[in-house]
Amino acid sequence: MVIYQLIMAVLLPVLLGFAALRGGVWQRLGQVPPPGLGPRLWLHGASNGELTSARWVVERLIKARPGVQLLVTANSLTGRAMVAGWGLPGVVAALAPLDAAGAAGRVLDIWEPQALVIVENELWPSRIAAAHRRGVPVLVIGARMSERSAARWGRLRGLIGGMLARVDWLSAQDDASRTRFLALGLDPQAAGPVLALKAQAGGQAAALPFAPPWPRDRVLLAASTHEGEEAIALDGFLAARDTFDHLILAPRHPRRSEEVQTLLAARGIPFATRSKGQVPAADTPVHLADTLGEMPAWYAMAGACLIGGTFAPKGGHTPWEPARAGCAILHGPDVSNNAAPFGALDRAGAAIRVARAQDLGAALLSLTAERQADLAARAKATLAPQTGGEAIIAAILRAMAGQTPGG
Repeated sequence: MVIYQLIMAVLLPVLLGFAALRGGVWQRLGQVPPPGLGPRLWLHGASNGELTSARWVVERLIKARPGVQLLVTANSLTGRAMVAGWGLPGVVAALAPLDAAGAAGRVLDIWEPQALVIVENELWPSRIAAAHRRGVPVLVIGARMSERSAARWGRLRGLIGGMLARVDWLSAQDDASRTRFLALGLDPQAAGPVLALKAQAGGQAAALPFAPPWPRDRVLLAASTHEGEEAIALDGFLAARDTFDHLILAPRHPRRSEEVQTLLAARGIPFATRSKGQVPAADTPVHLADTLGEMPAWYAMAGACLIGGTFAPKGGHTPWEPARAGCAILHGPDVSNNAAPFGALDRAGAAIRVARAQDLGAALLSLTAERQADLAARAKATLAPQTGGEAIIAAILRAMAGQTPGG
């Protein structure tokens, strides 16, 4: 822990420099807006995806504890803006503090929360230690630990072991993650039930930003793509023009928009760019959806969805949302971050696994309107909303009441 703190102290000027460029320096240093009157909770998630998956937790806590004050922090400006846009009573959105310079301690001193709730794998040693020193219970929900991450943490046994020893309750999102957390030092008494956050809530209704000039079964979405995956999606789409008229390219990071625009221009493919307010015409083959927070609309517009991060070494992004939205799902070979839901889909014949990038075109050509409808129905049934979320709410409420979360 001492070595980690020294490293973070050395990196602090660089981290503050990045914060200055992007905005929000004072919040990065722990100067967050103060709470109102009422019970207080701090919930943290990395960005839009993680916080969207936990929104139902926030809403149920507000219902269970009227007047509760919730500080919801994100690592990104877009995540903070999204939470602020929820307009939920008692919710204060802020940027997460740096894990250095006592920033987390300032947040804890300003808010004096009755519990700290961490979403997925946002495990920051100094933040957790600061909460532990102040007697603030630490709960982790939807906790994820991939095989790759476990191997990295395994080389830092002292750091991860000390951190997990300060976690009061952890609910892993799958059995494999739970096993890895226990192997890395989580107290078995702190291990809660296995619950995937995204499995607890239904899909969100989406308002389309414009009237699409194509039938849904003629639209392909490449969702949350990473470097190299736009070219793969584009090649597959061009090989399947008999099946699809339009491709929506939605990169995971909108800052890559210029890079994707350069790719499209180099191939001479007409496209519309969402961030410029351009609306694709019926003869525009590609729409570059380079914004955040609009993915539900793209799911609703597309009959088929290629899941990003499955052809790049990123572990694959969630299949829950496209399944709920009624999309036919295609994915590449790397699904380690969401192995359980992808495995369920594949076993049920509810998704198309494309082992090699060069095979994507043939897979897309097979997606007739009838097959899209069949795959979508199977996916929706396979990843239907599950029960069990009340265990997470109960654990948080117990912690806020000063009781053992797993009691």
